Amino acid sequence: MAPAGLYERLKRLPFAGQLVCSHSALEAGAIEEILLDYEVGSGGIADGATFKLTFKFYSDWAPFQTHDPQGANYLTAEYVAGPLADGQSAATVQHLAVRFEQKGHERPFQKAIIIDIIDGYLNAGDRILIRLGDRRFGGPGTRVQTFIEDDFRFRAYVDPLGTSRFVAVPGDVSLRIFAGPPAHVALNGPRFARPGAEAPFHVALHDRWGNAVSDAGGAIALTAQADDATVLASDIPLPAQGWAAARFDVPTDRDLRVSAAFPGLSAANADLTIIPDAPAPRGFYGDLHVHAHDTVGTNSPAYNAAYARDIAGVDVFGYTANDFQITDANWQAGVAAVNAINAPGSFVAYPVQEWCGSSTAGGDHKVIFLGDEPPGFPYDAEGNHNRTLVWNEDMRGTAATLGRWPIEELWDAYAAKLESHLIIPHVGGRRYIADWHHPELERLVEIVSAWGHFPWLYQEVIARGYQLGVTANGDEHRGRPGGGAPGVNVFGVRGGLTGILAERLDRATIGAALRARHTFATTGERTALLVHSGAYIQGDAFMSDGPATISYRFLGDEGFEEIAAFDHTGVLWRRNLHQELGFSQNRLRLRWGGARIKDRYRWAVWNGTLRLDGAALGRFSASGFEHNEETAWRIGADAIGFHSETYGDADAIELEIDDLANARFVVEGTIGAFAKSANAPPHKPRDYAPDFRWEVSGAELIAQGELRRELGGVGLFLAFERVTEAELPRDLSGSFTLAPQNAPFGFRPVYLYGRQRDDSKVWSSAQFITFTAGA
Repeated sequence: MAPAGLYERLKRLPFAGQLVCSHSALEAGAIEEILLDYEVGSGGIADGATFKLTFKFYSDWAPFQTHDPQGANYLTAEYVAGPLADGQSAATVQHLAVRFEQKGHERPFQKAIIIDIIDGYLNAGDRILIRLGDRRFGGPGTRVQTFIEDDFRFRAYVDPLGTSRFVAVPGDVSLRIFAGPPAHVALNGPRFARPGAEAPFHVALHDRWGNAVSDAGGAIALTAQADDATVLASDIPLPAQGWAAARFDVPTDRDLRVSAAFPGLSAANADLTIIPDAPAPRGFYGDLHVHAHDTVGTNSPAYNAAYARDIAGVDVFGYTANDFQITDANWQAGVAAVNAINAPGSFVAYPVQEWCGSSTAGGDHKVIFLGDEPPGFPYDAEGNHNRTLVWNEDMRGTAATLGRWPIEELWDAYAAKLESHLIIPHVGGRRYIADWHHPELERLVEIVSAWGHFPWLYQEVIARGYQLGVTANGDEHRGRPGGGAPGVNVFGVRGGLTGILAERLDRATIGAALRARHTFATTGERTALLVHSGAYIQGDAFMSDGPATISYRFLGDEGFEEIAAFDHTGVLWRRNLHQELGFSQNRLRLRWGGARIKDRYRWAVWNGTLRLDGAALGRFSASGFEHNEETAWRIGADAIGFHSETYGDADAIELEIDDLANARFVVEGTIGAFAKSANAPPHKPRDYAPDFRWEVSGAELIAQGELRRELGGVGLFLAFERVTEAELPRDLSGSFTLAPQNAPFGFRPVYLYGRQRDDSKVWSSAQFITFTAGA
C-alpha cells in the first residue's frame, strides 16, 4: 500500500530539487526585488536540515538582513506546500529560519543565505520562496552587485537527510549583470613621452559604478590643446555594438592637454608631458595581478585581457590563477588566451601563478612567468606539482595534497632560472610576512591593490634592508583590470597600476625592467614619478663616494598637495603644497583614514558627525569617496554627517566657513568593521578601532596649519587641515642632497612619495646607495 501516484512523481523529480529565478538579467547596482523558487526534490528535506543559496565571495551584492521589513535588502523565506498524492500525509514543518552569512559556505561560493527547517520535514514537491529585497512590507528592494558579470550564479545546496552533508542542487541560476547608462567619460594615456614616440590614448564610457558601457553609439568629441593652440579636434565614433570605447593617437612634439567629451556628460581630461631625456619612450603601465572566472575572478581570461587593453588602455597584463584552485585544463586554457593576445610592440601579457600559502608559511606571493617558454606550472619537468596544495571544491577526496609548502619550496621551484621568473609578495587575504625574502627572485613588492593601500609594507621591507622596488596592481576579482573602479566591500579601493620604465614593449624587455626595479606605483591613475641620481634611475643600486644628489619629477592629474622622501628610518623631508601656495582664509578640511588591521578584513567603517560652533558653515564637498554609498550630508545649519570606508586610504570633507579664528569644531563617531552576518551584534569599540571624539579650535588650526590625532590600528587618524585656493601643481620637479650615511645593513635606501588632493598617490622604487666615503 502506498499513496497513489507518489512513486511516479518521486521518480520524475531530481533528488536534490530544482531552482528557478524571476530574473535572467539585472542592471549592475540596481535596486530590485528578486524571487528564487526552490522546489524540494524527491529526497525531501528532513526535520532540522538546511537549505543554502550561495554566491561567490567577491560579489559586492548588498548584505541581506532579516530584522527590518521596511529596510533595504530585506530577506524572507516562505514555505509553500505542494500538492499531495491521494493518501499522502502533509509535511509537518512549522517554521523556516533564514539568515545571511558572509562566509556560510565553501570558497568560491562563500556567501550564503541559510534556511533551517524547524520542527518538521518537507515533502517532495513543496517549495521554498526566497525573496531578496522583499517589497511586500514597504522596503525598497535589494541593491544588486555593482559590477557586470556575464554569468553571475546562485548555487543551491541542500542537506536532505539532516546529516549536515550537502549536495548541490542541479542547474545553477545564471544571471547576466549588465552596465547601466553612461555616466562618466574615462580617458587614459601615457603621462609622459619622448618627442616622436607613439602616445596611444583610450577613451570609454562608464556607468555610475565604473562599468564599461556597451552599445552606446554616438561620438566622442576630442580636443588636444598646447598652451592656447588647438592641436587636434575631431569626433571619434563609438561602435553601435560592443564596448563604447575607442583608441586614438596624439602627436608628441609638445606638451598637450587632451579632452574627451560625450553629450550630457562632463568632459574627461588628461595631460601628456614631453620629456626629451625620459628614461622610456613613454610611460608604460601594467596590471600584473588579474583573476578570471576560472578561480575567483569575473568573466574569462580573454575578456579580462581585452578589457585591460581596450578599455583601461594598459600596456602590460598579468593573468593570475590561485594555484590551489585552478584546474590543469583551466590553466592551459588561460595561458593559451594570454599567448593569443600578447603582441610585442603593442600589448604584453604574462601568465601568473598566485602561490596561496597562509601567513604562517610566508603569505601570498605571485610568480610571473616572464619568458615565452611554457610555464613550469602546475608541474615542473619532473612532474612535481608547483602549487601550494590542491584544495578546492572540485578535488577528489578530502585530504589536501601538498606541493610547494612553505615558501622556501616555492623558491626552490624557480631559482634555477632567475631571469625567467619574478616573485612578488603581496597583501591580500593571506598577507605576506616579511620574515621571508629571496633577493634574487623577489625584486618588487606590491603596495597597492583593490584590497587597499599598504605604504607600511614598503617601509617595513626597506627598514629590513631588502632591495625591493614597488609595484601596484588590481588583484582584480571583478572584471575591471587596469585601475578599475572599486567595489562596495572587500575590494574597496581602485586597483593600482605599475609604471614601468623600459625601452620596448615586449615580454623580455618589460621583464628585465621589472626585475631591475625600474618602476613606480600608482593608486590606479596615469600619474608618474621619475627619479634619478646622475645616470642612475629609480630601482638602481649604486655606489657614491660622497653626498648624492637625487632629482625627482612628479607628474599628476589632480594636483599634488604633499610630496615626501623616505629612507630606512622614515620620513627625510616633506613638502606641504597647500602651505607653500598660501592657505585660504576660510577653507579647511576634515580628513580621516587608515585601516583597522593588516589582514584580510582590514577596512574601517567610519560613521561620524562634524559640528561647528562660532562660525557659519557655507558650502562643503566630499573628496576621496570611492563609490555612491560613501556619503556626506548636511545636518541642520551647523553640522555634517559622514559615512565611508577606508582600506589604508583616506577620505575628506572640505568646507567653507566665515570666521576660522573664532570657530570650534567637534568631530565624533565610531569605527566599525566587517560584519560576518547582516544581523551582527551591536557595535563594540576596540583598541585598534576606537570610538572617537575630538574638539579643536580654529585658532589652533591657524597657528599650526594642520592638526592630527592618531587612533591606533594601522594608521587610523583624524586630521584638520588648512587648504589653498590656488591650483595645485600637476608637474613638480626638484632635487635634494643626501648625506653620505649608510644604514646598519651597509647601504642607504631612498624613495619618494606623492599624494594628490583626491588622495591618489604615487611611489617610486627606492634607490639603494652605498656610500664609500664620508659614511
